Amino acid sequence: MEIQSSHHPNVLRLFGWFHDAERIFLILEYAHRGELYKVLSKCGHLSENQAATGRLKIADFGWSVQLTSKRRTMCGTLDYLAPEMVENKAHDYAVDNWTLGVLCYEFLYGAPPFEAENTRDTFKRILKVDLSFPPTPEVSTEAKNLISRLLVKDSTKRLSLLKILEHPWIIKNADPDGTCNES
Repeated sequence: MEIQSSHHPNVLRLFGWFHDAERIFLILEYAHRGELYKVLSKCGHLSENQAATGRLKIADFGWSVQLTSKRRTMCGTLDYLAPEMVENKAHDYAVDNWTLGVLCYEFLYGAPPFEAENTRDTFKRILKVDLSFPPTPEVSTEAKNLISRLLVKDSTKRLSLLKILEHPWIIKNADPDGTCNES
C-alpha cells in the first residue's frame, strides 16, 4: 500500500482502505478508461503507437516489494514469469524487464508469447524462450527487436530501462494519449 500512496503519475493513487471479516477494500483513484485487459479484449490487439506507451496507471501491485537484494519467491501470473523465477533461482528487477517484453508482445499480438495448453508446457516454453512472431497482425521489425531483446533467458543481457526508453521503436511510436478506436 505504501507504493500506491505515492504521487507517481503512472500509479493509481490509493486514498484509503478498510476491511470486513473476509476482505480488504481499497479506495483508489478512478481510472476512467477502465482496465487495460478489457480494452485489449475489445480491440483484439493494440496498434504499435498504443503499445509503445499509452497512458497507463498501475493498480495491482500484488506481491510487490522494494528490492534490496535478490529474491527467491515465485509469485505472479504464470504467463509473465521470467525463466529465473520458473527455475526458482534468485532474481532481481530484471524480471520486470522480462515482463515488459511479455506485455509488449501481448499488446501487439493479443496473447502472451509462451501460452500453452497447461502450466508445464508454458514453463517449458518460457525456459526455452520458445518465442515466435505470428504473421498477423503485422508488427514492425523494430517492435520484434525490442521484444527479442527483453525476452532473453540470461537476465544480465536484457535491455535496461534506460535502453528500453532509448529503443528506436519506443522513440518512434510513443503516444502518451493512445487508446483503441471503438467500433
